[in-house]
Amino acid sequence: MNTAPPMHFSFLMMPEYTLSTFSNAVGILRMANRLSGRNLYSWSLHSLDGESVKSSADLELAIEGSIDDTKNANILMVCGGYSVKDHCTKELIEGLKKCSKRKIPMGGLCTGSYALASAGLLDGYKCTIHWENIASFREEYPLLDISSGLFVIDRDRYTCSGGISSIDLFLNLVATIHGHQLVQQISEQFTCDRVRTENDTQRTPLKYLIGSSQPKLVDAVDLMESNLEEPLTLHEVADYVGISRRQLERLFKKNLNCTPSRYYLELRLSRARLLLLQTSVPVIDVAISCGFTTAPHFSKCYSDFFGRPPSNERRKTELKALNADYYSD
Repeated sequence: MNTAPPMHFSFLMMPEYTLSTFSNAVGILRMANRLSGRNLYSWSLHSLDGESVKSSADLELAIEGSIDDTKNANILMVCGGYSVKDHCTKELIEGLKKCSKRKIPMGGLCTGSYALASAGLLDGYKCTIHWENIASFREEYPLLDISSGLFVIDRDRYTCSGGISSIDLFLNLVATIHGHQLVQQISEQFTCDRVRTENDTQRTPLKYLIGSSQPKLVDAVDLMESNLEEPLTLHEVADYVGISRRQLERLFKKNLNCTPSRYYLELRLSRARLLLLQTSVPVIDVAISCGFTTAPHFSKCYSDFFGRPPSNERRKTELKALNADYYSD
């Protein structure tokens, strides 16, 4: 009879953590225990100082200890969420480094990857993070191998992008440890039609939204998304996908109800907004990285689309940081 102790997961809850991502992860462990009839996994909840923290949904779960009380963890999972950069304090980084010295395998749920990267614990590893944070994450950590996949398992580092991707990460972990038959039973209980892999992307590809009948349109959008810093002309896009510019315009109008130039511009502006909100990169550098050659042109396009100039986004971010510093004193 197998009397091995349960594998223990310690979850480090950061302020404003994503509750659904965490609960999905624990749900997989709980179901594994139930269906196997054995106590395969156990878990505990921790915060930096052992005090309660609120999730992004403004709910609190019972905290069982501080980050120093994770010595018995087989895996430490950092649960991130909103405003993760504001919550990556010196104390948190030092605590994570201390855990790393104890050779504890570590992971990040949602934006928990950012906390691990801040502590230098993803150096030399492949990782992922929520798609809204990928652009700023790559700007801040250009040497990291950052994937846009749902999750990444790289040796003793486990990261997922948030939302229901924690289900996929933990199903794959369970499969590695206790086999695919148990995972099949768990996925049926969760009404998952399949167990997704690291090769699945976070965002729904355009081809699934409009069907497979418009491959030229899908190829055109893929080209645009891959060339934001140095935008292609519409003639170049059309040539690459093998149609005329007029055909390209008809495809966008019929299927996306906009012109290709407008769609391309919105892609670049959306990326710019994420960089403004999530990084301290100067506005002019944000403009250049999103394909705008001059600050005035960028400011006008941004204001027309979002209803406020890019400088206002940056001031809003700086004001939030100042308020956080004030109330933490």
